[in-house]
Amino acid sequence: MGRFDPIREAFTEQHDAAMDIVYIDGLTGRTVIGIDKNELHEAQPVRMSLMIGVPSIRACTTDHIDDTINYAAVRDAIHALLASHRLQLLEALAERIAQMVIADFGAHWVKISLAKPAKFDDVDAVGVVIERRRSWSDTTGLGWIGRGYVPQ
Repeated sequence: MGRFDPIREAFTEQHDAAMDIVYIDGLTGRTVIGIDKNELHEAQPVRMSLMIGVPSIRACTTDHIDDTINYAAVRDAIHALLASHRLQLLEALAERIAQMVIADFGAHWVKISLAKPAKFDDVDAVGVVIERRRSWSDTTGLGWIGRGYVPQ
């Protein structure tokens, strides 16, 4: 066994685990976002969908809201962010949402589709899709120390 094999195994186990998905589809809100002069002062509609991954949702067996991602709380946090951010690009807003869902709600993985449905008259919507994972250091803490060397 190589010196770094226990670390590599811990990383692989954390990131290759099957994910259960909590999703929010078609969330709509209004926010000031954009770089064009006509977008800088008036709120415009945005539409988003989120897929939020966590390893094996405990709520499947406990039937308790604290053991899963509370999509009502995520929705409320997104609406608060839409009212308060000062970002110009959808990419930056999607990133901020992704990092919030990971940091504040315990998601291990998130995929976000964020669109402006009314940007152009001849286009249904323009937008971005991003996918983010919790970083290895966020998920393992110091639990990897001694892994493979200390009997369990």
